[in-house]
Amino acid sequence: MNADQVATLRALLAPTGWLDRTALFAAALRRTAQTPHGLLIVGTAEDEPWHMTAHLADESRLAGLPGLEPTLIRWAPPAGAPGHLSVSLDRLREASRRETLLVVSGQLAPAELLERVSDVRRLGATVFALDQGDPELESIAHEALPVRQADAPVTFDAAQHLVSATATEIPGADGEPRQHRGDRGPRYPRSAPEPGLRGRLARLLDTVTGTQPD
Repeated sequence: MNADQVATLRALLAPTGWLDRTALFAAALRRTAQTPHGLLIVGTAEDEPWHMTAHLADESRLAGLPGLEPTLIRWAPPAGAPGHLSVSLDRLREASRRETLLVVSGQLAPAELLERVSDVRRLGATVFALDQGDPELESIAHEALPVRQADAPVTFDAAQHLVSATATEIPGADGEPRQHRGDRGPRYPRSAPEPGLRGRLARLLDTVTGTQPD
């Protein structure tokens, strides 16, 4: 990992306050997600959070934090899909107090998703929401990080990269965050970065986390 790239990214985002809010959200996720395979990630049927799942899978493994290795929950996994891409919504019915649900939704959560998230919370699991400003979803979540298009300094896609990278940062003896690097794990489809300033931030995040678009 290039320290200059990390410093540049932090310098770009620090004046906005976004880095602090993201760090608090990511640290809460890291503290809560302690059960191996107990971090469940779900989006909407139209927009499943492939790339955030991929980044967290990579980062958790490299940092030695098995509690952050995610399980992607899919609305309608096709027959014959690989094991890590075949977990259906039925898995949410088995959620326990030791597990964590991360909802990643760039649109208003549909009623069915809200109902399922409410059920997971009633089962005792901790609910996190990364969204673009969804009052109903945020009212259910224990922790929420809204990425409102009108005022967020990064795109929703880039915010997912940032949360994934920050969640595995553990302060070193000097107080500075540190991460580990190594081999990559299962691969998921990724989204292409957007053009412009936000796109440059997204590409920088890809470089910092050691990932490259397919």
